[in-house]
Amino acid sequence: MNTTLMTLILIGLIALYWQSSLRARERAVQACIRACREYDVQFLDQSVQMARIRIARIGGGRLGFRRWYGFEFSSNGDDRRAGTVVMLGNRPESMHLDLPVAPTLELVQ
Repeated sequence: MNTTLMTLILIGLIALYWQSSLRARERAVQACIRACREYDVQFLDQSVQMARIRIARIGGGRLGFRRWYGFEFSSNGDDRRAGTVVMLGNRPESMHLDLPVAPTLELVQ
């Protein structure tokens, strides 16, 4: 009985983590699309790749995850440049685009 309960709790925690990761990834893609549109560059492959994850404090002292995602964009259609978006929980915290004059956007107030 005890083993069954622990297994169910573990499966539940894995499911919550998976759902949180999918939601954060989806919002990271949306943030990349907005930033690329703002800087008049093309967001390539319509996807982001997780590069790193850490436990962090989210607003109100709650624990959550800070996730770093990499993505690629093109400034003229012939090149591939790297970008990074940092998500704190499910919200974009900052973004860096590898442009000739590279902006770092602070997205959280």
